[in-house]
Amino acid sequence: MTHTIVIFGASGDLTSRKLIPALYSLYSKKRLPPDFRVVGVSRSPYEHAQWRDSLQESTMRFTESAFDPDVWAEFSQRVYYHSGDIGQLADFQTLSELLTSIEPASGADRVYYLSTMPQLYEAAIEQLGASGLADDTHGKRRVIIEKPFGTDLKTARVLNDRVHRVFREDQIYRIDHYLGKETVQNLFAMRFGNSIFEPLWNRNYIDHVQITVAEEVAIGSRAGYYDQAGIMRDMFQNHILQLLMLTAMEPPPRFDAAMVRDEKVKVLHSVRPMTGGDFASQTVRGRYRGYLQEAGVPADSQTETFAILKLYIDNWRWKNVPFYLRSGKAMSCRSSQIVIQFKSPPHLLFGTKVRDFDANRLVIQIQPAEGLQLQIQSKVPDTEMKTRTSTLDFRFANVDSGVMPDGYQRLLLDALNGDASLFARSDEVELSWGIVDPILAAWRSPAAPKLLDYEAGLWGPTEAVDWMRKQRREWFDVCPIIR
Repeated sequence: MTHTIVIFGASGDLTSRKLIPALYSLYSKKRLPPDFRVVGVSRSPYEHAQWRDSLQESTMRFTESAFDPDVWAEFSQRVYYHSGDIGQLADFQTLSELLTSIEPASGADRVYYLSTMPQLYEAAIEQLGASGLADDTHGKRRVIIEKPFGTDLKTARVLNDRVHRVFREDQIYRIDHYLGKETVQNLFAMRFGNSIFEPLWNRNYIDHVQITVAEEVAIGSRAGYYDQAGIMRDMFQNHILQLLMLTAMEPPPRFDAAMVRDEKVKVLHSVRPMTGGDFASQTVRGRYRGYLQEAGVPADSQTETFAILKLYIDNWRWKNVPFYLRSGKAMSCRSSQIVIQFKSPPHLLFGTKVRDFDANRLVIQIQPAEGLQLQIQSKVPDTEMKTRTSTLDFRFANVDSGVMPDGYQRLLLDALNGDASLFARSDEVELSWGIVDPILAAWRSPAAPKLLDYEAGLWGPTEAVDWMRKQRREWFDVCPIIR
């Protein structure tokens, strides 16, 4: 069967910066199906050749040394453009005519990618249904929907309902590009493919888990979106809770999309709900100094640019092990990492001869350089029996070609192949909002914890360090550990 990828919002930044470069890279590696085509749809009045020329420039910029003009010449002949407005049913009917003219008479499998503003998702889905483009009589039909999937539980349920009127759940691929990163996928391989980790991956040996997604940049020109979303909607509901699920999930019986997602959902069901004083004692909220002076930010804004959540997962594996989730803008560096902090040995043999003793720690660095670091205790050479922390590093880019694929490559290929393992299911999205919504409501109440200020370029408010130390723990603030 042949394949067609239809990208709505084709003139947008995501298409030129991520989607087309990812598809080009897959083509150059001969990973795409032999007979495929890409159709871009937006209101801009391009001809096929004009759009191809504009994409050549951006693809060359974002793939750098991997760009081959000869390969692009082949790839671009499979790229088409249709000028259309998502609000006009007639434009979907002419799109259908274009697709029929470039696809075989027997039909083709299609993936519809919604790379538009979130406000247009419902309209695009409804038009796909009304125009007959969602009909799967002559080929499979799938739809990829970018985050954010709703702005709270209520809007997520409404959007799920609207999408389900046109597409079945098995046709819907809610994308989070974090899940396409090699390190995130390697959580599966590391945990379930090695006998040395999985026996230790529980409350008996792990003291706590830290998941940090730090961004060096401020909000820039995104005030219109960011002041409405804040750090909780922008990072926690999707990226960070996804990392939590993958870290804490049980091994599925098989590496099957439905079974993997079943185990992820069980984690969300097991998250202990916050009540009463928990919202003040188990959360921290902050804002970098200068946020109110950013263009477009209201003077009375109470939006957070930094947050910490302390969550517990009430099941046999994780009972009473705290998961510290942290994210912020304008921080010390750009770094995303999962830190598995193991417990200290029950008895220290070396007493005062230990130098800067740290319990074992496994750091899974997701970006910027994807890799692992295991921190262990070893003897200092040429001493009696003094110990120190030594590290075992592994960087994925050092293996094979040394070039790490962008997350969109993996996710686009999975969608084409019908593998939904790394995509969110409707119940998963709603359960995530069910965790985030009560926290946001508490933060907007008269009993909300104080909105703490912090200087840009730090690891958040200084009070966050004291908050952690009161629990006899320390943040792992290294930026980044693998380069």
